[in-house]
Amino acid sequence: MRRSFVSAMWVMTLGVVLTGFIGCGGSSNTTPPPAASITSFTASAATITVGQSTTLTGVFANGTGMITPGNVAATSGTAVTVTPTATTTYTLTVTPTSGSAVTATTTVTVNPLPTIASFVASPATITAGQSATLTGVFANGTGVITPGSIAATSGTAVTVSPTATTTYTLTVTPASGSAITATATITVNPATTSVSVDLATPGIPVTDQILGMNMAAWYDDVGNATTVNSAFSQAGIKAIRWPGGSWSDDYHWGYQTSSSTLVTSYMCQTATPVTGGWGGYSTFAEFVNAIPKAGPYDLALTANYGTDEACTGPGDPNEAGAWVAAAVTDGITPSHMTVGNEEYGTWETDLHSSQHDGATYASTVVGSNGYYSLIKAASPNTLVGVDVEPSYAPWDQDVMSGAKGSYDFVEYHSYPETPGQEDDTALVQQDPQKLTANINTIKAELTKWGVPNTPIYVGEIGGPYSNPGKQSWSITQGLYAGQVLGEMMNDGISRLTWWIGFGNCNGQAGNDSASVYGWQNFGAYNVFSDGASDSSCPDAGPAGTMSPTARAFQLFSNVAINGQHVLTATVGGDTTDVRAYAATNPAGTALVLFNVNETTSEQVVVTLTGKTSSSSVKVTTYDKALYDLSGSPTGTPPDPSGTSTWAPPTITDMGAQTLPMTLTLSPWSMNVVIIE
Repeated sequence: MRRSFVSAMWVMTLGVVLTGFIGCGGSSNTTPPPAASITSFTASAATITVGQSTTLTGVFANGTGMITPGNVAATSGTAVTVTPTATTTYTLTVTPTSGSAVTATTTVTVNPLPTIASFVASPATITAGQSATLTGVFANGTGVITPGSIAATSGTAVTVSPTATTTYTLTVTPASGSAITATATITVNPATTSVSVDLATPGIPVTDQILGMNMAAWYDDVGNATTVNSAFSQAGIKAIRWPGGSWSDDYHWGYQTSSSTLVTSYMCQTATPVTGGWGGYSTFAEFVNAIPKAGPYDLALTANYGTDEACTGPGDPNEAGAWVAAAVTDGITPSHMTVGNEEYGTWETDLHSSQHDGATYASTVVGSNGYYSLIKAASPNTLVGVDVEPSYAPWDQDVMSGAKGSYDFVEYHSYPETPGQEDDTALVQQDPQKLTANINTIKAELTKWGVPNTPIYVGEIGGPYSNPGKQSWSITQGLYAGQVLGEMMNDGISRLTWWIGFGNCNGQAGNDSASVYGWQNFGAYNVFSDGASDSSCPDAGPAGTMSPTARAFQLFSNVAINGQHVLTATVGGDTTDVRAYAATNPAGTALVLFNVNETTSEQVVVTLTGKTSSSSVKVTTYDKALYDLSGSPTGTPPDPSGTSTWAPPTITDMGAQTLPMTLTLSPWSMNVVIIE
């Protein structure tokens, strides 16, 4: 037994030794496996938005790849798709067959989706000219509002002023992914304009003497009397002035010094003989019977200041006195006689030693042998006037102070435009009010020189001071004339005569370009057609046809009625495009409304203080559309042979109305509203 035990131990020991040593003095030939490595581990999109995916790609060797979280098996160089719902750091672990694993990480940032909680306009409805605000509440993106490309901050209002109904879009763009949008609409209503007429406090008296026209001795008044009187009657003309502008200071009506025998009227001229100029178609007596008495019309005369009867010296006051005496004998008393025409200007004839001089002019008016005394002696009821023009200083100072006590009124002429530089916007929207400013300047001068409240007579008025073009027969001058009548009524002007009624067509010599509105290719001083007798104004219609300017007088004849009073008409809202004038009327109230916007209608709410209803409302309108029809029956001018040539105003009977009431004023329109 003992022997066996020893053998076993030896054998064990031997086996151990043999295991540790192989061969005679030899070594081991086993090679360790290579270590695992990762070259790169990246995300194709490092930032995404919730709901989007990205890919993860690892480049590695010597091991098995696994991406966590998710335990996604990875193959080197092969992308795997992941869709994280939150920002996640992914780990690539590469494990070798033996030895230690290696790792690499990449992070995918996940942004939340953009949101728009609200996008609102406040207020959602505005009136043209007003503003509104837009406010968006949003998150997870950058906000922009269009139209306008307005940067938006969540919860912060931005101000917009749309001129028409507009849908705004708020776009919120995230750092990645798709933008989202929301919209808000702002409705823009036309501006609400109000016109309020104060019935409680009537103002100054109204006179029909602002409905006046100049006439000229060079026009065949007697031969055309029927046409003239018919046209003037239709237009409501009440006053006339004669013998015609600058002719006045060369015109001699028939008087000769120290002679009771009248000669044929004549004009002074520079050629020999100086007294041989043609003086018109009719004698003064023929004119009186054919026009002023037949109308009848109130008559104003302009005395010759520039030349005497021999045409060799200055005007003779005796001739003026004899003239008004002859008028009385002929059956008419001139209401006004002005000494000379525009004698402050060098364009007028003046044979005085000191020409166009205010002091000299004043000296001829005063004294027992002056114009004032001799005219008054012949016709006590004739008012005697002097020329004024504030822009020709010191003319007004010299005349107003030098002739103080020897004039009953002052006469002013107004032509706001320079030939060739006509401007429709200025004429329609600015010049009527500038005229009032000029009148106020004259009033201030009269006060300064000790003659306040002296009546002012606007003896001539028109557009350009010479060479009128197509604007003169366009709707634009009509709108100007209508507003002038309203301004002069409000200003208390005693008399107004437009230059001119008949006999002064200018043909195509003026501005007929596209710079001013108008379909016709002629211009004229006269505002009633001379007809076929003057071919230089083609397509003006038969003799007596009314231009838009004459239509303005026709419309205003419903307002400028003796015995009535001016009422205050206040415009609220669109004071740029709407003008209003008002007066008492035999039927109730007369309201004149202008829309001086060329393209856009105006809604106007009319209020009469203390009045809640009307038994009858009638509206007479002349506007751009009617003028356009004058050039074409289809409304596409020019087509002067159209059946609607020089269409008349329209009359709308609105019947009984509750007040306040709303009226729609068409573009470029004048409207007379009679409210019973």
